[in-house]
Amino acid sequence: MKKLLQLSFVGLFAASLFVSCKSGEVSDTTGWKFNDTKWGGFEKLDYEGQATGPNLVLVQGGTFVMGLTEQDVTFDWNNIPRRVTVSSFYMDETEVTNHNYREYLYWLDRVYGESYPEVKQNALPDTLVWREELSFNEPFVETYFRHPAYDDYPVVGVNWDQANDYAYWRTQRVNEMILVERGILNINTEQRDEDNFDTKAYLAGQYQGDVRKNLKDLKTGGERPVRFEDGIVLPEYRLPTEAEWEYASLALIGNQTSEQDERISDRRIYPWNGNTVRYQKRNKYQGEILANFRRSGGDYMGMAGKLNDNAHIPAAVRTFLPNDFGLYNMAGNVSEWVADVYRPLTSDDLRDVENHDLNPFRGNDFKTMILDENGKPVEKDSLGRLKYRDVEDDEVATRDNYKRGKVLDYLDGDKESEVVYEYGKSTLISDDARVVKGGSWSDRAYYLSPGTRRFLNKDKSSRTIGFRCAMTRTGGPTGNEDTAGNKFKTKGKKTKRRY
Repeated sequence: MKKLLQLSFVGLFAASLFVSCKSGEVSDTTGWKFNDTKWGGFEKLDYEGQATGPNLVLVQGGTFVMGLTEQDVTFDWNNIPRRVTVSSFYMDETEVTNHNYREYLYWLDRVYGESYPEVKQNALPDTLVWREELSFNEPFVETYFRHPAYDDYPVVGVNWDQANDYAYWRTQRVNEMILVERGILNINTEQRDEDNFDTKAYLAGQYQGDVRKNLKDLKTGGERPVRFEDGIVLPEYRLPTEAEWEYASLALIGNQTSEQDERISDRRIYPWNGNTVRYQKRNKYQGEILANFRRSGGDYMGMAGKLNDNAHIPAAVRTFLPNDFGLYNMAGNVSEWVADVYRPLTSDDLRDVENHDLNPFRGNDFKTMILDENGKPVEKDSLGRLKYRDVEDDEVATRDNYKRGKVLDYLDGDKESEVVYEYGKSTLISDDARVVKGGSWSDRAYYLSPGTRRFLNKDKSSRTIGFRCAMTRTGGPTGNEDTAGNKFKTKGKKTKRRY
């Protein structure tokens, strides 16, 4: 039944991706007709809004107080509360599972295995994270990642770089699926090496694929491949920022007093209401543990006959109740990688916070596509991806909005800073440190609070750390009912498009 439902969702998703051109419309600045070959063929789409990709949930953005909501028992003072705004975005309903990740490895082996076997080898999770000197965890080394009993459990042993590579791969497979379901491309399982679907390479004309039927070209009267301006392909899957993750975990939308005002009835210590980790409402769930964590030293799941969280290690990703955004395990199960570079303070110069309170993020390392003398992308690399280079400081020296290409240490270790981090001398924090959010199956309840944060170097992995993906929302913040971003809009169809 589950497979039948999934197939029906695929059909609905494909049907919902219809993007048509409005005929008869004219420009409000020139009077020229749109979508008419006789008038040059400039297009204006009847765009229905961004589709919701597989396993994603729309998280409507807004303002919230980012930072600790629990007593700082570790005295780290590494997440001082401050008000920020997060734009709307999409978030994975669940953590990425072992089965999800094995699909990724299977594809890497099929496409690159003969010529570049190291690509798959570099993507393998470190299953040795389960080993410990004085514990008998050796069975998990062999079984946790590959045995079907753990298919729906979160993948662990994946470092930050590997998580980003997975998100990149997922973007390409979802967009390729969209073009197949649209009838533009045929399914092609014979892709090898550089001849594989990559969204940006396809949009740049460097991947053709097995074309079934291209779109009509109103400029020439013939056919053309999909363009970025058609709004058909989705934005990139990626790791969420720390602000996005914390906002989605708190899910304070559940405590909004009504849709007519901006009041929140109660703050939250955890992704649910109350100051306890047990379900409080009077129903069949009353008294049940709400997350997978270590209750006390040596107590990972309670006593036989009455297991408190029913999981001695990570649990299946849809275990426990979702929060008010519909997201599972935003506390407990596994901690999760986010995109940010770690610093003990979220801003070293508190006077500068007001300039970075919309989508705060530390980790920008700006890149630019390598172009030829004609302004076209140079030939893609041996893995089928377009080539990028770092933005040089002298390229942006005259800009007002940013002055350097790599700003991982902006106001926190660079020449503008009052504090300099000396890795290996006064701190273990470097530009390779990445933020880890959320408590895990091995943590005490303190770390279930969304404001807690830790770090690990991006090339390290752990049996307690997994990840989930996010995606940028383009268009109106409330969803496709508001594609123009205007809450007073009265014209146009109201559509909800979901995978």
